[in-house]
Amino acid sequence: MVDAVAGYKERLSVPVRWWVIAAIAVLTLWVITAVPAGNIAGFAVAGLAAVLLSVLFLQYGGAVVEVDAANLRAGRASIERTYLGKATPLTGEDARNAFGRDCDPRAFLVLRSYLPGAVRVELTDPHDPTPYWLIATKNPERLAAALTQNSVARS
Repeated sequence: MVDAVAGYKERLSVPVRWWVIAAIAVLTLWVITAVPAGNIAGFAVAGLAAVLLSVLFLQYGGAVVEVDAANLRAGRASIERTYLGKATPLTGEDARNAFGRDCDPRAFLVLRSYLPGAVRVELTDPHDPTPYWLIATKNPERLAAALTQNSVARS
């Protein structure tokens, strides 16, 4: 019998409130440019700001955390599951401290300040100088379960 291996996939999208704030900022730029310089200048500045903010938000929020039978992928990095040790879900103060005062500078971080939790994944490769990966997530329990052998978790 083949062991069941959990699958998990999550996109770390920026929250809606960031898009609302960006829209208000773009509108503000249009007003403060259009009043003294005219509508064409206002639309040019606001349009450029809207495009730049959209690209930044889509790129920053485009990071994917994915677990499959063979690998863990977080952002642009990927590691084989054979090199993964214990996965610990972190929430609240534990998550904030893990990314702050308790963080090892050698750790690989996928930080998203707008996400409430994280998972700390120990590495077992003796040749890797990185002691652990710390991955921000919306669902720390489910991601940790997906990284645990023989678990069944769905995103």
